[in-house]
Amino acid sequence: MKFETRKQQIIKTAAKLFKKKGYSAVTMRDLATEMGIKAASLYNHISSKQEILKIIIISLAEEFTIEMNNIRTSEGTSLDKLNKIVTLHIKTASENTYEMAALNNDWMHLEEQRDYYLKLRDVYEENFRNIIKSGIANQELKEENVEVMLFSMLSTLRSLYLWIPKKEDLNIEELKTSLSNVLIHGFNK
Repeated sequence: MKFETRKQQIIKTAAKLFKKKGYSAVTMRDLATEMGIKAASLYNHISSKQEILKIIIISLAEEFTIEMNNIRTSEGTSLDKLNKIVTLHIKTASENTYEMAALNNDWMHLEEQRDYYLKLRDVYEENFRNIIKSGIANQELKEENVEVMLFSMLSTLRSLYLWIPKKEDLNIEELKTSLSNVLIHGFNK
């Protein structure tokens, strides 16, 4: 059994509140109330709401960047790599639904870390783009507009945190296969 530290509990609870109300609308008092503790007690574990947001977003962005680099440098075809990217997003969204909401909806509220986050996002997207370009060059993918392909895949993958929780009987393994087939191979017979 894995036990969470109080700081981890605070971060998870904050992520849920950020998804429900939006980062700007959540106060430290709201967070304390949700946890059943006094607001002053929160400051024994964290310094601010901004620190919580930074921990949530930067840790996920760094994880995505590291995993994307591992995928980019892995053996296999571009199609294999695209399948791994889909799997990465499904796994992360299913295990971190609330945190993904903060990453997608609240990143602009980052203060000192915003530029660092945007750099991580740019590197991630550039690696993704290069995998698609490689797939086209190797004739694994149709020659289409790379930006449209990237946008189509990323829009779906980035919104999984909204869709996954609504599917009570969702089989993650089946989703990986099905979503990869749809995003990479399309709807044609």
